[in-house]
Amino acid sequence: MFENILMVLLGVITTYWVVTLFKKKEKKELTEKQSAVLLEKIKSVCKLITVEGEFAEIYHHENIKDHFLGLLSSKRKALIVINAKVHIGYDLAKLKMYANTVDKKIVIEHMPQPEVLAIEPDMKYYDIKNGLFNRFASEDLTVLNKEAKQHILDKIPESGLMITARKEALQAILMIEKIVETIDWELDYSALKIEDKTIEKLK
Repeated sequence: MFENILMVLLGVITTYWVVTLFKKKEKKELTEKQSAVLLEKIKSVCKLITVEGEFAEIYHHENIKDHFLGLLSSKRKALIVINAKVHIGYDLAKLKMYANTVDKKIVIEHMPQPEVLAIEPDMKYYDIKNGLFNRFASEDLTVLNKEAKQHILDKIPESGLMITARKEALQAILMIEKIVETIDWELDYSALKIEDKTIEKLK
């Protein structure tokens, strides 16, 4: 009789232990899956625009070529009016973060610097003058477009847009926090420090 009761008790204890073990394993797998999906979800947002700026610039291009051993020079020039829209923000794919599955936290270790995410230039050419031996070819206009775009990029540091974008870093953090809260996790950015660096230019 006692042996039967003991066998039943052992069976109950063993069943409870096995069920508990499986539940813990399932919970761990679910938590790990949640964290993986969450990290991918944050990275999939990729680029977050926090500041938009508009530029209106006049760009002068002048090129002089010497011919006949420097005895004759030929000059070409052009005047370009540039109206450009610049988007500055954060590339969230560069975030350094990890998931703390025990406390259900996403921990951000490093926030990338704001950078130029896009530039939309609208260029109009005026006063195009070709030299006798120095004329504009189609490939020269492509070079001019690149020069004009670089001219706008060079103006960004003095415009104050990067400073404004750094101040708007909290907007990026709050957006990530909202994503994390969708599955009842917590965002930990206590170690975060946004450093003051120079502009990272658009490639």
